[in-house]
Amino acid sequence: MPNNPSRLIYRQPQPADIGRLFAIFGDPQTNLFNPSGPMVSIDDAQRLLDRWLDQWSALGYGWWAIARREAPEYIIGFGGIAPLNYLTVPRINLGYRFAVEAWGQGYATEVGRDALVLAFETLGLPEVFGLVRPDHAASIRVLEKIGMQPFGVLEDVPGKAPSLVMRISHPTTTDF
Repeated sequence: MPNNPSRLIYRQPQPADIGRLFAIFGDPQTNLFNPSGPMVSIDDAQRLLDRWLDQWSALGYGWWAIARREAPEYIIGFGGIAPLNYLTVPRINLGYRFAVEAWGQGYATEVGRDALVLAFETLGLPEVFGLVRPDHAASIRVLEKIGMQPFGVLEDVPGKAPSLVMRISHPTTTDF
């Protein structure tokens, strides 16, 4: 995990995080740009948490549970990098979702930068992607701030504008 000074603490999600996961992912405000909408049941949250725990078990990394350094027991969001299929193409995806009370404080940018440190400096991954709805200006700005560039689009939501695919390559990788 990143060792730079941070306002945030990151750790592997735990079964006890299920309530905060459901509170954050089930909040309509945190899902304004999510075509699937908010989670509707604790069972949905449990399935997501189980998938995250499986990824951690198999890979040794995945989405973090995120807390403020001054309140380490209170989860304000979840995010980081983890495998995600962009339809049929597997990618390492950077993502995050924060409780409304954590918005507007630069935490998404901080998590994004720290996730890239993990991806490139610790794991040696060649590239990381971000998938964002085209009308989600705040997340587009975050991805651009951390150095991601437009890579293409993904027709992933039937009847809606395609999602934007952003990408950043490992700093030592040269694209030809």
